[in-house]
Amino acid sequence: MQPSQLLPNASLYVGPEREPPLSRTGFIFLAIIMALFTIPAIILNATVIIVSLMHKQLRQPLNYALVNMAVADLGTAMTGGVLSVVNNAQGYFSLGRTGCVMEGFAVSLCGITSLCTVALIAVERMFVVCKPLGQITFQKKHAVGGIVLSWLWSLTWNVPPLLGWGRYELEGVGTSCAPDWHSKDPSNVSYILAYFAVCFAVPFALILASYAKLMWTLHQVSRMTCVEGGAVAKGEMKVASMVVLMVLTFLVSWLPYASLALLVVYNPDVKIHPLVGTVPVYLAKSSTVYNPIIYIYLNNQFRRYAVPFLLCGREPWDEDEASETTTTVEITNKVSPS
Repeated sequence: MQPSQLLPNASLYVGPEREPPLSRTGFIFLAIIMALFTIPAIILNATVIIVSLMHKQLRQPLNYALVNMAVADLGTAMTGGVLSVVNNAQGYFSLGRTGCVMEGFAVSLCGITSLCTVALIAVERMFVVCKPLGQITFQKKHAVGGIVLSWLWSLTWNVPPLLGWGRYELEGVGTSCAPDWHSKDPSNVSYILAYFAVCFAVPFALILASYAKLMWTLHQVSRMTCVEGGAVAKGEMKVASMVVLMVLTFLVSWLPYASLALLVVYNPDVKIHPLVGTVPVYLAKSSTVYNPIIYIYLNNQFRRYAVPFLLCGREPWDEDEASETTTTVEITNKVSPS
């Protein structure tokens, strides 16, 4: 079978003799930008995993999702991130059609798992603080169940392109692969619409609903009582800051990518410059850096182990930091149930 029979963009797989969509300088610039995201992502997410294995104190049910997200983000960085750097440095995608499918599947699997884990964290916090099912304790089995569900959910929706419903294709400037947003084939369009609904819209709805409930509960508690000279109010402000950061980074990372995909599906004939199509891709992959910073290093418990690990044992803060404001879970435990 000839390359042109494989797919419309098959010429992009044949090597450097094709006409490049960017200048050599442009590709080098993209390689540098992607390296600036990928290297810290690998270091930070690997640190989270290592310190969790080293310190038993961190192996708690509420932290399982954080570690799972680090594993998924590390997978995204090691596959999509590293390959994007290498391919941009070369100026073309050098792994062929099979390599494109493998990369597209691996990056999508890890990326959607990470996205689902963000939603899982939001749901976990809502259940622990708001107790919608009463005094049910959040246990190891619940955490493990949520993690397994996030991987199975992602696997379920990323395997179909391997079986003929949808497909993985080069995107942007042709140095990375993802689900094909451009094909007009009805089968492919139906897959993309379903993929968007269950892998973007559903996690985002869960995040908004869970954190809205969490913030409302904390607001009501802070109005009814004042615990330890305003600890509830301080805890509410801390969670509010975390929620704002979480929602903003979610939107910055994924909304441009999802919006561009829907635009292309809605109007397949729209003309989009390859560089414009690449920017949302890199924004989505940049979440592998934001996630460990926001969800891990703003977590005092993880930070006390992770930062000294990164600094080879040096302690960058005073000993009295241990007396900081307690977490929202601890705060609500001090509030008598109504």
